[in-house]
Amino acid sequence: MKLTLRDQLTKFAQVMQTALFPALEAQVGEMDETARRLVAVLEMIPLTRFVPCSGGWVGRPAKDRYGVACAFVAKAVYGFSLTRQLLERLRQDAQLRRICGWQAAWQVPHESTFSRAFAEFAAMELPQFVHEALIREIYQDRLVGHIARDSTQIEAREHFPEKPPQAARAKESLFASDPAVELAAGPAVEGVAEPAVEGVPQTVPAKSSRRGPKGPPKRYKGGKPPVPREGTRLERQRRMSLPEMLEELPRNCDIGSKKSSKGHQQYWRGYKLHLDVADGQVPISAVLTSASVHDSQVAIPLATMSTQRVQYCYDLMDAAYDATHIAEQCRSLGHVPIIDPVLRGKKPQDSFLPTKQRQLSWAEEERYKERTMIERVNGRLKDEFGGRMIRVRGAAKVMAHLMFGVLALTVDQLLRLAAKGS
Repeated sequence: MKLTLRDQLTKFAQVMQTALFPALEAQVGEMDETARRLVAVLEMIPLTRFVPCSGGWVGRPAKDRYGVACAFVAKAVYGFSLTRQLLERLRQDAQLRRICGWQAAWQVPHESTFSRAFAEFAAMELPQFVHEALIREIYQDRLVGHIARDSTQIEAREHFPEKPPQAARAKESLFASDPAVELAAGPAVEGVAEPAVEGVPQTVPAKSSRRGPKGPPKRYKGGKPPVPREGTRLERQRRMSLPEMLEELPRNCDIGSKKSSKGHQQYWRGYKLHLDVADGQVPISAVLTSASVHDSQVAIPLATMSTQRVQYCYDLMDAAYDATHIAEQCRSLGHVPIIDPVLRGKKPQDSFLPTKQRQLSWAEEERYKERTMIERVNGRLKDEFGGRMIRVRGAAKVMAHLMFGVLALTVDQLLRLAAKGS
């Protein structure tokens, strides 16, 4: 008889409590709750399957990358904001050091080695692959009821280049192809027509008016306006593969804005983490984008990614995802979309007639209440697993830092499910 997911997790928890923890405590001493959580995470995730081996290379032997990867998992579990704090704890705490794989304090690598290793893990997307392998192994041939989808703001200490003014961008696009055109055209003089240049339309600066600021009319590269891309991003995503959809999404650091529950506009500098969470508050998929990207632009990639990893029935999304293409794509993937409808206009208070707007049925409203689980996951990721303390720069490193926390959070939630079932 095949065990259910809860029975399988319960059996794993019993093995840890009766065999693994007593044997480990006999060597490293009595462990507290945080150390036991770290051991459970390291035992459950398939980390050794993806960490590159440095043996047999030419030159000076590299430090053990598996121990460094375990240390970054410990950084997320213990909630250290800086790698320097992790190194100080490793040198002082013999128990944590032996759990990560080092016997003596002098064996702990230097801070620069940790930085190089983290850059390697971010470039190869190590925590993303480990998390995907864990989810596929846990939910193999199992059915998930609901997938809740939402995003959360990620603040980063990172500078980004500001966009040049529109006039400067138009001039750069005009003379980007041929510098000789710029020399032949010469500087523009107010009120004087520019000399005619072959391939460049002759323009005269427009006079000032109340309708707009003073300046020359907009000019395009090659004298022709750019051809717009076919359809919106949601339309294109329905014809693209998952790597193409992820490649098209912006990932640079910029300014994002959102309206709070009290109606106030909030701004932050950094990124936006989009998550798919299954029943039991288990993260299934994650995508990092720029802070200015709207939530609806990542719905189809997330649904495609989650479909490749688990089998589920319902997509739960708020009003930001209320779009026809998103609902149709979810149905084409075999799921039932439950999207909170956008309120277009207010219904009169004294009106007893039914509104013409789309509304959720009573069954959909009951299932939609399960969407709050993703809010709790976002809160735990920021408060307990380092999602609020970003001290790295670049989308790849920020994603790696967040995914180490998502890994620890996933195992912790799975073990909580096992504890409830026992």
